[in-house]
Amino acid sequence: MIKEIQTILNAGAKKAGYNEEFSVSFSNMPNLCDFQCNGCFALAKKYGKAPLQIAEEIVGAIDNNGDFEFVAVKPAFINIKLTYKAFSKLANKLLSLDKVGVVEHSKKMNVMFDYGGANVAKELHVGHLCSPIIGEGMKRLYKLLGHTVQSDAHLGDWGLQMGLTVLQLHEDGVLDYYFTGKGSEPEITLDMLNVAYPKASARKNIDAEFKKRADQYTKNIQDKVEPYYSIYLKIRALSIKTIEKLYKELGAEFDLWYGESSCDEYTDVVVDKFIQQGLARESEGAVVVDVAKEGEHIPLPKKSEDEEQRYKNPMPPAIIKKYNGGDLYATTDIATIYMRNLANPIPDEMVYYTDNRQNLHFEQVFRCCKMSGISPEGQNLVHIGFGTMNGKDGKPFKTREGTVVKLDDVINLLIEKASEKLKSNGVEVTRELALKIGVGAMKFGALSNFVTKDYVFDIDKFLAFEGKTGPYLQYTVARINSILAKAGEGFGEINISDDEQSAIIMQIIKLNSAYQICFEEKSLNSLCLATYDLASAFSTFYNNHHVLKEKDDKVRKSYLGILTLVKKALVQALGVLAIEVPEKM
Repeated sequence: MIKEIQTILNAGAKKAGYNEEFSVSFSNMPNLCDFQCNGCFALAKKYGKAPLQIAEEIVGAIDNNGDFEFVAVKPAFINIKLTYKAFSKLANKLLSLDKVGVVEHSKKMNVMFDYGGANVAKELHVGHLCSPIIGEGMKRLYKLLGHTVQSDAHLGDWGLQMGLTVLQLHEDGVLDYYFTGKGSEPEITLDMLNVAYPKASARKNIDAEFKKRADQYTKNIQDKVEPYYSIYLKIRALSIKTIEKLYKELGAEFDLWYGESSCDEYTDVVVDKFIQQGLARESEGAVVVDVAKEGEHIPLPKKSEDEEQRYKNPMPPAIIKKYNGGDLYATTDIATIYMRNLANPIPDEMVYYTDNRQNLHFEQVFRCCKMSGISPEGQNLVHIGFGTMNGKDGKPFKTREGTVVKLDDVINLLIEKASEKLKSNGVEVTRELALKIGVGAMKFGALSNFVTKDYVFDIDKFLAFEGKTGPYLQYTVARINSILAKAGEGFGEINISDDEQSAIIMQIIKLNSAYQICFEEKSLNSLCLATYDLASAFSTFYNNHHVLKEKDDKVRKSYLGILTLVKKALVQALGVLAIEVPEKM
């Protein structure tokens, strides 16, 4: 739509003697016009005329096609309004499309999304909420815009936590069967893992000998030494079942359930590549790659006193091999990029969503891949570090006892609170419905914030049925479903006849702009706002138009067409946000 207006405007400008390219934007005063052009101010000096005169001459030279009204207004704006005729044509066209208000990208990409990133053998907690929610939404957005997408949960299944867990279970006597062959094979349970890892993690910080043994256990697993490797596989399989269940409840869908271990055969390959290229060196027994640029400092978002000295040092080298020959996160992340680039076609872009504490890590990894050629020229490696989810006190969300909140406890809390809210509204509640409302509320609350910013987890605010919330949008769709069901008839041709109807179509036009902004920013907050604005415009229309009581058959069917269009647009937008829409509420 904006391109069409710009074409008409530029043709008028050329006809008036101004060989210039003008840009058009949405109006910041929608009560006056739908679009605006501010470009005449910059031409005053060049042409020696008052800006308003230039605007008036351009408007006077425009060939009016009946779809747009161009008006020059003080001080030198060109205001553009769509006629009801134009809105009607556009509404009927949008209703006929599979994708409502979406302009697909002409340049299509193959894109790999890396999100989720749960660690095997560790209980998932509230910190694991953001990555699958944001990553899933961005993946769906790329797909909507015409790109080929693939997602990888990229499990943390190859690091120190595995060695720590196996060592602790061994010391606790759980694994005697595997090491001695005596007795019967034990059943390793989630409860065992949930006790073993925290216990071992605490011990490693105060017992250097225990930490050294855990390093060796980790290396034994990575070298596939028995029985360490077989035990590891059992723990991995057990953990993945739980991770899959929780991510499914969050609506995160993965094409690949790879982990760090999946690229094991390539870790030595990439390390050797750095050595052969003269990019790696030895440092205290480890293999490192210098990635700092001359005079560069570590990018820290905040500097405390203890970080001051670290900040003054150049960006540290990337360690790609431990002193004992073991792999690190950097090793497996580089090897994963190497592995992904063996595919045909290779990804044009890889997008990672983790918390912002990993910003430095990915900067080092990406630099390693670029300087070695593991990532070819033109391939985009993108890391988005999201903010922290805080409690109402502004501090990281924790239990009253100060411990980290388990992810399944968060989901159960969302279900419980959603059930209470639905019951208070007289709705018959099932777990499935409460899950959709609770998780949808949490997602919308999280995604409404710009991705890199911290936000407050306020479950009561998230679950409100009014205002900028997930339940309000879900309820709007359910309300439309109810109206269409009561109507008991199909819709007809849409005929826009007042500003409240045209406001709805404008909001659908703005949805496409929101999709594009979200793509550029790699954040979904603009889509959340645009979706709410559409629902709000519908509410205003519905409150002032008696859809079911309208006696004029053509007008009533036009109203039903508008409702059907709004539903399609809302369901599509909520689908991108991975928010499920109940048929009724």
